[in-house]
Amino acid sequence: MITGEIKNQVDRIWDSFWSGGISNPLEVIEQITYLLFIRRLDDLHTLEENKSTRLKKPMERRVFPEGNDPRGRAYDDLRWSRFKHFSPAEMYTVVGEHVFPFLRTLGGDESTYAHHMKDARFTIYCRIFAPAPPVYPAAL
Repeated sequence: MITGEIKNQVDRIWDSFWSGGISNPLEVIEQITYLLFIRRLDDLHTLEENKSTRLKKPMERRVFPEGNDPRGRAYDDLRWSRFKHFSPAEMYTVVGEHVFPFLRTLGGDESTYAHHMKDARFTIYCRIFAPAPPVYPAAL
């Protein structure tokens, strides 16, 4: 059984998903898994950068290519270590409109990975874009 601080952290994460409109536990797990995967990709890229710097050789395996994605966003902005510093609205846009399409292209079109990721979508709702609740006049 989970107790103490870890339980409190799990409860806070669950409450965040719930208040954002995601109440299906499978979808919560799916979204957390995507976020952990995105962070791990950035960690692997950072390790490769450090290795390249240490050995004074070009990077052998880039996770994030150089240049821009098809929508014109720098691939560097798709890294966890970069977008975590963006404003919430910009982070939401980058992850939903750039990171997830990028994830769907990794591994090539015919790979098993591509087959499983073809329907990957970012469903974490950003409250910043929520319309203000309607204001009703007092009852007559």
